[in-house]
Amino acid sequence: MSEAAEHFLAHRPMLYGLAYRLLGSAHDAEDVLQEAYLRWAGTDRARVGEPRRYLTRVVARLAVDLLRTRGRREYYVGQWLPEPVSTDPSPFGAVDTSDLSLAVLHLMEQLTPPQRAVYVLRTAFELPYHEIAGIVDRTPDDCRQLYRRAEAALRAGRARFTPSPDEHRRLLADFVAAARDGDLGRLEKLLHTDVVAYSDGGGRARAARHPIEGRAKVARFFAGIYSRPRRLSVVPVELNGAPALVVHNIKTRHTLTVVADGGVIVAIYVVANPDKLGSVVGVG
Repeated sequence: MSEAAEHFLAHRPMLYGLAYRLLGSAHDAEDVLQEAYLRWAGTDRARVGEPRRYLTRVVARLAVDLLRTRGRREYYVGQWLPEPVSTDPSPFGAVDTSDLSLAVLHLMEQLTPPQRAVYVLRTAFELPYHEIAGIVDRTPDDCRQLYRRAEAALRAGRARFTPSPDEHRRLLADFVAAARDGDLGRLEKLLHTDVVAYSDGGGRARAARHPIEGRAKVARFFAGIYSRPRRLSVVPVELNGAPALVVHNIKTRHTLTVVADGGVIVAIYVVANPDKLGSVVGVG
């Protein structure tokens, strides 16, 4: 293995986590890492004092450029959700995955590309503002303002009381069991009054085109799709650092992730677009 490859592979989990946080897409993150490696292999590495910092800058700039130029959200069929990634084992290395959850990545979609970049680089990678400024082409003072706005927006949307992994798994299992039985009363007890369900089919799988809001509507929706199929199987997995399920029907499959706060479900994420399931163990 070449020296360039050795250095790059040593930092790859961290770099992948950076690109994925910024883009919300495992596929795009892989593309960014491929381009970053080509640049790394072609640079004069004798002039690079800190490979980790150099590679962080390269990957961040490539991801920010992609964020600025891609326009697929406007033309995407239905709701766009981040691409789920299996984290058992984790491709991100031994890091805290709390900011890699689908819920947090979904919240980040409301941020501008500079806000998202500044927030990730400051929070997850602890870069100084003067260095972040060079990556996003802003002044350090601008970056401080962008960070404060991003932090406030994400704080407002986060759950306050997250369950333990065991409690999370029980809540998922109870939710699916009640939905398969078509028991609306049991389902509604598991849901917050203002629960919201998001579904991503990308035009390639059946999914709700718009968020479903409210306890009664969400309960009816999942009772309707889970109580009808005779052959429905459920595979427990870990996605983005949290318990989740892969739900198989005869011809279709999707991931099911929930966000709980205070013992009830406040948000549900269903990803059915087959283009987004390639990084999920248990789909095949």
